[in-house]
Amino acid sequence: MNLEERIKAFSQLGHFFSDEITDDFAEKLKDAEIKNPWFTEENTKAAIGAWAKLLTSENLNAWLSPYHLTDSLKPKNVLIIMAGNIPLVGFHDFLSVLISGNRAVIKLSSEDKTLLPFIIDKLIDIAPEFEDKIAFTTDVKDKQFDSVIATGSDMSAKYFDYYFKEATTIIRKNRKSVAILDGTESKQELQALAKDVFAYFGLGCRNVSKLFLPKDYDLDQLFEAFYPYQDVMEHKKYANNYDYNKAIYLMGSHEIIENGFLLLKEDASLQSPLAMLYYEYYSDLEKVEDFISENKQQLQCVVSKNDIPFGQTQQPKLWDYADGVDTIDFLRED
Repeated sequence: MNLEERIKAFSQLGHFFSDEITDDFAEKLKDAEIKNPWFTEENTKAAIGAWAKLLTSENLNAWLSPYHLTDSLKPKNVLIIMAGNIPLVGFHDFLSVLISGNRAVIKLSSEDKTLLPFIIDKLIDIAPEFEDKIAFTTDVKDKQFDSVIATGSDMSAKYFDYYFKEATTIIRKNRKSVAILDGTESKQELQALAKDVFAYFGLGCRNVSKLFLPKDYDLDQLFEAFYPYQDVMEHKKYANNYDYNKAIYLMGSHEIIENGFLLLKEDASLQSPLAMLYYEYYSDLEKVEDFISENKQQLQCVVSKNDIPFGQTQQPKLWDYADGVDTIDFLRED
């Protein structure tokens, strides 16, 4: 397959995502939720809908044309170790490997073993030539790979570095996202911020887990904007996390603010527990900007009026690479 044919195949997959959910697809959505209750039908459809918008010929060509990819390079054997925190979180790596003409060897996350294999079957239905370009594995330690893209925790990254020291690698660690408010945000902007906080229950690295607020900021503005997401408490696992974290912090005599479905805590840390949002007051915006610059290796998204717009953290473009590492450039390196 040449590049044009690969783009056509993935754009057709985008059409499949855009179409009405078929019966077999609906069964896979149900199965995914049974195996992982965080993968609710609503969240999975949101992920699929986002990819439906991205997988168009126009978007794919706009993404790839600056690279001047050729089909003369020898295909690489690329291991992709998938994360499983939100539905289809590793799809961009999968797309990047195949669209650049390489072969994908996939180690699925134990949290997400249903959706991607089904989608791959659909892709192969569209373009059977992909069948010998895709494989799955459960054992990665003793196999030889030209390149590895692995996503996991800070701890697992140490093991990845050791296991794959002979290969070229992208090793992704924990990342967090923050929002900077200046106090002049409209109700619409704060409601959009709520989406950045609550989408996928806050489980993604693109979910805002920390707020920087101007001194004396009225937190009631946030609670009002967040109120439409109160139904998250109907999800048992989210509610369990809320109750657990509330009990732990109260027993530890920590001061927290709650509204019945979200805990707010003033804290200098970047990563808040599930069902909790950290915040920190500032009086000098330049100090916040310095902090952001000093900690950029830990940050995935910065939301503000001057950075990523409110409500857009879970809507990256194809060229918005995780951790800022250009995957296509990485894959075409000798």
